[in-house]
Amino acid sequence: MISAGWFFLAGMIAAYGVANLLQSMAAARTTVHHTFDPQLLVRLAGHRTYLLGVGCQVLGFVLAFLARRDLPLFLVQASVAAGLGVTALLGVLILKWSLPVAEIALLTLLLAGITALVLSAQPAHSRQLPTSAVVGLGVAVAVIAVLGFLSVRLHGALGSVVLGSLAGIAFSAAAIAARPLANEHSAAEVGANPLLYLLVVHSIVGQLLLGMAMQRGSTTAAVAAMDAAGAVPAAIVGLLLLGDRIHPGREWLAGLGFAVTLAAVIALTRYAEPQHHHASRTHGECAPLPTTAH
Repeated sequence: MISAGWFFLAGMIAAYGVANLLQSMAAARTTVHHTFDPQLLVRLAGHRTYLLGVGCQVLGFVLAFLARRDLPLFLVQASVAAGLGVTALLGVLILKWSLPVAEIALLTLLLAGITALVLSAQPAHSRQLPTSAVVGLGVAVAVIAVLGFLSVRLHGALGSVVLGSLAGIAFSAAAIAARPLANEHSAAEVGANPLLYLLVVHSIVGQLLLGMAMQRGSTTAAVAAMDAAGAVPAAIVGLLLLGDRIHPGREWLAGLGFAVTLAAVIALTRYAEPQHHHASRTHGECAPLPTTAH
C-alpha cells in the first residue's frame, strides 16, 4: 500500500514553488531593509501578493508536516528544493524571466537527485528527540538570529546566499522539531510539547531572513541557498536521532541522490542570475515591480 506521505510530498513541492514566486514579487515591490527589522514582515504583509504567497507557504508547511509523519527528513527537506523548478517555470511563463542555460541544466540535475532520493527512501514513523537535542534547538534560534543581525548589511548575490542560508538552517530546525511532533496523538499533546513553540519561533525567524534574502537580487539564489543549508542538518539529525530509514541495498542511491541534489542547489547560488534589482533604493523609497529578468 502506498503511503499517503508521497501525495503530501507532491502537494508540498507545488505549494512551495508558487509561494517562492509570489513572495519574490512582493519583495521586489518593498524597499530594501538594511537592519534585522521585523517590520519588514509588516511591510510585506501590506501586499496581497505576499499574503497569498504566505498562504501557499503555510499550505506547503502543513503538507510537509503531514509528509514527515512517514517519510524521512532527508527526503522531505531535499524535496523542498524541487519547488525551485516550479518557481522557475512559473517565472518564465508569468513574469517572462529569462533563465540562463546553466540554470536550466542545474534545475534538471536537481530533479534527478530528488528522484534518486524518492527511490531510496523507506517510510517509517519518527522516534522522539532527546532532551539535549530539544535544548540545542532552543540555542540554535538565538545563534541564527544573532548571525542574521550581523549579516543584514550584505548586498547582491552574497547577501542573498548568506541570508538565504541562515533562513534554511532555521527552517531545517523547524523541520527537525516537526518530525516527532507530527506523531503526537492529540491536540493537547501537541500543545504541551515544547517542540511546537520551537517550530513556530524558528519558522518566523526563517521567514524574516528569507524575505531579506529575496530583496537582495536573485530569488533562485536565495531559495537555493536556503534549501542547501537546510537539507544537511535535517538529514543528519533524522538518520542519527529520529529513525529515518533507507531501503536496504539502496544506501548508495540515497548518498548519490543527496550529493547531486546538494551540488545542484549550491551551484544555483553561483549561477542564478538576478530577477530584480534594488540598487538605487533605500528604506522609504518606492519600489516598482519588475516584469522582466536581467
